[in-house]
Amino acid sequence: MSDQLLLTGNVQEAAKKAVQWLINRRPIKELRDWGLAFSLWPPHLTTSCCGTEFGAFAAGRFDSERFGVLPFSSARQTNLLVIEGTLTRKMARAAKIVYDQMPEPKFVIAMGACSLEGGIFWNSYNTVLPSEIGIPVDIYAPGCPTRPEALARAIIQLQKRIREGDKRVQNGKKIVRTETKKSTDESLPLGQGAKKNEEKPIVQ
Repeated sequence: MSDQLLLTGNVQEAAKKAVQWLINRRPIKELRDWGLAFSLWPPHLTTSCCGTEFGAFAAGRFDSERFGVLPFSSARQTNLLVIEGTLTRKMARAAKIVYDQMPEPKFVIAMGACSLEGGIFWNSYNTVLPSEIGIPVDIYAPGCPTRPEALARAIIQLQKRIREGDKRVQNGKKIVRTETKKSTDESLPLGQGAKKNEEKPIVQ
């Protein structure tokens, strides 16, 4: 027996493929998606004034924990980034760092008119949109400010998308589109230089 050769191949690779195959089969996939939909943990990151509405949503009247939303202190244990209103170049750097630290699959909700199209600061040199810094948004919640009810609806819509099987989530990882709008000077890091406003005419 000691002279015989046993061919096993790459056991670790085979086990990894077996696990991926198993978790994508019913009912394990449905159980996984259910747990993910009701375990949306956003990090404590207030980008602007819409953070007060998010605070109201997390308070006792609306009780965000009823929806499975539990704000957490560490970005590495979270999976939902909420862009709360205006995203300045200074806060954009922090938001991008937090987003990169979050594990997959991760999701993004942009609340407020400022995070959608700039809002009242649409022609400002110091504001950017999430898509301009490489943060893809899954759900937009319009309003100025966005009411807690609207944020709750955005959470429900995101949960519905996850439980119905988002095509952008495969093998436990989110497929992120790579094409983003380039409207900042790539030669300068965020926080330096002026934003290009050629595409936005100044209203007289």
